[in-house]
Amino acid sequence: MGVVVSFRIDKKLKEKMEKFRYINWSEVVRRAIEDVIKREEAKLREKDVTRLRIAAIRTDQLRRKIPKWSSVEEIRR
Repeated sequence: MGVVVSFRIDKKLKEKMEKFRYINWSEVVRRAIEDVIKREEAKLREKDVTRLRIAAIRTDQLRRKIPKWSSVEEIRR
């Protein structure tokens, strides 16, 4: 069972909605909320990918700053 959420709209919008009584406004609002959530979640995933790319670049930069150091030799040691 779902949870009831309420919100306010102005009088003019309500009057316009009344002209289209056959539309399930609850479903319209529910879909709009789901769409916004999907877009925001996608933004978060994009940020995570961007952060990973930045971290990889920084790792490469750090690796280059250490002269005469070999990770292979370090592991063998």
